[in-house]
Amino acid sequence: MKTYKRYAHLTGNLVMVGFGSIGQAVLPLLFRHLDLRPGQVRIVSAGENGGEVAQEFGVSFTSQALTRENYLEVLEPYLNKGDFLLNLSVDVSSLALIELCHRRGSLYLDTCIEPWLGGYTDPSLTPSLRSNYALREHALEIGRQTGGGPTAVLSHGANPGLASAFVKQALLNIAADTGLTVDVPAHRDDWAQLARALNIKVIHIAEQDTQVSSRHKQEDEFVNTWSVFGFAGEGLQPAELGWGTHERYWPQDGLRHEFGCDAAIYLNRPGAATRVRSWVPLSGCYHGFLITHGESISVADYLTVREDEKVLYRPTVHYAYHPCPDAVLSVDEFAGRNWRVQSKERVIRDEIVSGVDELGVLLMGHAKCAYWYGSRLSIQQARQLAPYNNATSLQVGAGVLAGMVWALLNPQSGVVEPDEMDHRLILEIAGPYLGEVVGVYGDWTPLQDREWPFPEDVDRDDPWQFKNIRVT
Repeated sequence: MKTYKRYAHLTGNLVMVGFGSIGQAVLPLLFRHLDLRPGQVRIVSAGENGGEVAQEFGVSFTSQALTRENYLEVLEPYLNKGDFLLNLSVDVSSLALIELCHRRGSLYLDTCIEPWLGGYTDPSLTPSLRSNYALREHALEIGRQTGGGPTAVLSHGANPGLASAFVKQALLNIAADTGLTVDVPAHRDDWAQLARALNIKVIHIAEQDTQVSSRHKQEDEFVNTWSVFGFAGEGLQPAELGWGTHERYWPQDGLRHEFGCDAAIYLNRPGAATRVRSWVPLSGCYHGFLITHGESISVADYLTVREDEKVLYRPTVHYAYHPCPDAVLSVDEFAGRNWRVQSKERVIRDEIVSGVDELGVLLMGHAKCAYWYGSRLSIQQARQLAPYNNATSLQVGAGVLAGMVWALLNPQSGVVEPDEMDHRLILEIAGPYLGEVVGVYGDWTPLQDREWPFPEDVDRDDPWQFKNIRVT
């Protein structure tokens, strides 16, 4: 029997909220790499899905949807000092759970900052207040108000999460390959100065998922390789991107937030309705969706250079997501239904017959043009590495595992973002589950092969500029 390295010891109990595709994916990894007994684990999930997996591992499973009205009654009895709440749910407020964990002395980690049910589309809220920018600002404010205490890790899966570690390693690799001698930065300002010295103008979180199922999408069905409701929810948030200091043209429907760090902007339309060009090494250039993600904001903020409150440098950062082929068809049908989600949903895993999830970060503007660094994980590799996984869920699960280990090793760090964590430790822990982790240079720019077969309003003097970000 293969033995696995144990990275940390959990003295208390583990409460998992949500047990969909990601929860089932990560549970085997936790038992492999943490000192953890089945009796320490309690799962609270909105539905019965995954109950047989919980039973196989001998852990407690409760089918109970959490709401504003009942979450304290359900969770508080199970959370005490030294316990860990792992939030893998949708439609359960991350902010509420973070505050609960702080009061109880428990550690916390989620893979995105979620609102309560309906928070992404609440018509009483402006698009700005339905954004990831707003959710992040509220979470960081909790951290400022509490001033430390039990560690609460924000948004640490694959992306957000591993993407921030990929960015740091990519910066170091580009520096080495362009003859810039640097030590590994120890502080936030040093990372920002390194990005500036390398002339990084744009960072795409560039992902192409080519996994295909033996059973294709049906009419009135949303198919995905991870949570359908999670994808649909974030797809209905406004398109968001970190906004760089090199940008000279303003998007036609672009808006700034009137609060917070001002590192990002949003567009007055859903991310799922916004297409962007990007590039990955295996598939080449592609059209992705500008889906809002926490790393688009946190990386841009983290790499900002300021002097006397004046912003001197910041890269443009955004997600460029091409989901699996059936998910692309699902989004097209979703849009055609005027953003009313289909009546049937299906997360594909065991029926996948082929494909790769190519997830990384694409850094552009430096002396070698473009550099993609990240994970290439095939469905075959994922199945060999861990049960109950496809390529997408295993990349996320690896990020969850790494984030939890960091929290257990740093238990009194307060509210923490992935950008603030030691990227070397994160990549060491996640690496064995990421397939090929590679860095590839390319000559692609957003203007490659543009203006054919029709003229477009683009700036030929600067390949990182768009006069109209809506161009597809």
